[in-house]
Formats: sequence, C-alpha cells, structure tokens
Amino acid sequence: MSAFMSLFAELVGHIAELLDPLFHASATAAAIVLFTACVRLLVHPLSRAAARGQKARARLNPQIAELRKKHAKNPEKLQKAVLELHRKEQVSPLSGCLPSLFQLPAFFLLYHLFSSSSIGGDANTLLDHTLFAAPLGGRWTDALADGGVFGAQGLVYVGLFLLVAAVATFNFRRTKSQMAANPLPQGGDQQVPGMGAITKVMPLMSFMTLFTVAVVPLAAALYVVTSTTWSAVERAVLYRDMPGTAGVLATAG
Repeated sequence: MSAFMSLFAELVGHIAELLDPLFHASATAAAIVLFTACVRLLVHPLSRAAARGQKARARLNPQIAELRKKHAKNPEKLQKAVLELHRKEQVSPLSGCLPSLFQLPAFFLLYHLFSSSSIGGDANTLLDHTLFAAPLGGRWTDALADGGVFGAQGLVYVGLFLLVAAVATFNFRRTKSQMAANPLPQGGDQQVPGMGAITKVMPLMSFMTLFTVAVVPLAAALYVVTSTTWSAVERAVLYRDMPGTAGVLATAG
C-alpha cells in the first residue's frame, strides 16, 4: 500500500510540476482539479448509461401504473411483473449509483495521501503545498484557528462553501422539479425496497457536500467540490430533455 501511495504522490507531484508555470504556488491544487477531471472523464460513460436508464424508467411509469392496477391485490405478482418489465426493457434502478461508487476509490486515495504525515518512510511534503494561503493537508478547523472565518485561510473555505452552496441549490431545484414531473408510483419501487424513503431525502443530499468540505483535508475537499460541480453540469446536459428540467435550466440561465 505504501508503495502504491508513493507512486500516486509522485504522479501528483509530476502533474504539479507541469502546471507550475501557470499556477505557481497553487500548482498542486490545480493538479488535484485536473486529476478529478480525468476521473470524471473515465466515469462519464457510466453517467451516460445512468441517464439512459433513468429516462427509460420514466417512460415505463405508465406501464407500471397499469401493472399496479392489474395486480393491486397481489404484491408478489406485481413485483415479479415489474421485474420482468425492467428485464425486458434492460433497465436497472441501481445504474444511477455506479458513477458515484466508481469515484469513491479516487476520493479515499486523495484523503489518505493528504492525511498521512509520511509516505514510504519519507516526510509527506505534499502537505505543505497550498491553495492560495490554505495548506492542502489542513482542514477548516485549522483555518479557523489561524485567522478565523475571514482570515487568509478561512477565505479559501468561504469561497469553496459558496460554490458548493450554489451547486447544491441548483441540484436541489433540479431534483425536486424532476421528481414532481416523474413521481414515484404510490407504494414505492417494487424492485428496490425503501426507494420511496430514499427519494424523499434525495433532493437534500447535495447539501451534505458542505459538511464533507468542512471536515476532510483541503485536497480531498477540492476533489469533492470539483466532482460535484462537474456532476451538476453533466447532469444538466444529459437530462436536459427530461420532464421538469427545462424550467430549472431556464431560471438558472
């Protein structure tokens, strides 16, 4: 594991060296943003597949409503009929989770790299690199202890929080609008137990990013902020023809 982390640290360092003429002291932070963009590009095919799956599920809602009427008194037959319909149409209700799951290793890799004081027996010099005045290995609590909310480090986090809040608000409005246009049938999803409860809190999930940014090392926070912003733009494009999306995009524009 330490050998792998050493290789990853060298990779980040080499990317930072390439970006140094443009970003100088913040070159390592820029390298993390570029690394995040590369991860998102690799995951993009899964995001496209998830979008196709969600659109297909939305198209199946009228058929599922008919099945509910037909098997109203027999939940087992209803579940089998819905499963068969999904299999026939090659739709998976879990496909939307895959992009997020495939990004977790990259996030934890950055988290571990910028939480370790040493790598391969040597001091982790990446911890001293900064985004403006804030060390990439530091956390919000460190910034508060060194100048407060509006100190040199604190202002970096204020900027990240504002960006995250703007993206989360956009995601909240878009998700609420899509859910209103494509409501989950009464009784929940027969293929995924508990989906009804999940969809109630789903619009609020974007705001959890604020908590994440506040508690993880700044390098990992940069990954989260970049990935979340990418996701908002990506979903706005991939789901632009979904019912309930046009109004949100028009207002945002």
